[in-house]
Amino acid sequence: MLLHGIRTRYGYDFAHYSRASLRRRLERALAQTRLTHYSQLLDRLFHDEQCFDEFLKTMSISVTEMFRDPEFYRAIREHVVPLLKTYPFIKVWHAGCATGEEAYSMALLLYEEGFLDRARIYATDFNKHSLDTAANGVYPAKRMAAYAENYRLAGGKGRFLDYYSDGYELAKLKDFLKERITFSYHNLVTDGVFGEMNIICCRNVLIYFDKTLQDQVLKKFLESLRHGGFLCLGNRESLNFTAVQPSFTPVDKMQRIYQKCGA
Repeated sequence: MLLHGIRTRYGYDFAHYSRASLRRRLERALAQTRLTHYSQLLDRLFHDEQCFDEFLKTMSISVTEMFRDPEFYRAIREHVVPLLKTYPFIKVWHAGCATGEEAYSMALLLYEEGFLDRARIYATDFNKHSLDTAANGVYPAKRMAAYAENYRLAGGKGRFLDYYSDGYELAKLKDFLKERITFSYHNLVTDGVFGEMNIICCRNVLIYFDKTLQDQVLKKFLESLRHGGFLCLGNRESLNFTAVQPSFTPVDKMQRIYQKCGA
């Protein structure tokens, strides 16, 4: 009843989130609103758009960091970048970008590889608050030490501190990294294909979906990729036993990087 009401009123469909993840998030939403029954929560969400705004924050997946899983970015440098450099222009889609750190990580990597100026990165999410944070490119300064270590382990070629300025306990990423990124709203569940991409990164998002929704989203990615394009998933995700598996060749099985078949 609650999920049906949300879909009817606001157009967000959470019906195919994994049961365990959905239960945790709904229980957290109840606790935050200090309500005891889902019927009360539905009534509040129906009549209070600000409450629904807060509810979306609870339902979204915002766990991220710069150069998360450094070995993944090393694999991108070694296995994907050499082919990308042969193209005059590339398009990258970071689906479920949350607050944007991984999109900026890709921009920084492409800059160090010498062709950020020939790339356009589309970073999308359904959480507008997360997108606002991403577009600002401002993060707590206390995170920079961990990000710098990730950058080093990911094969960074310079000094991470050269890519941001800090003050008042905040760190702002350099504007040139932002110039090649377009942050925009997109709902993986309900919205359509997102252009002809050379790379799609959707890491550690599918684990929150059930099998039906995973297959639906993976088909969307397949349609969005150019032939020879790359699909990058999280280290707990795989194309094994999915409907799209025959359309991809593993590039790096450990880092979950796949290439769409065809030239």
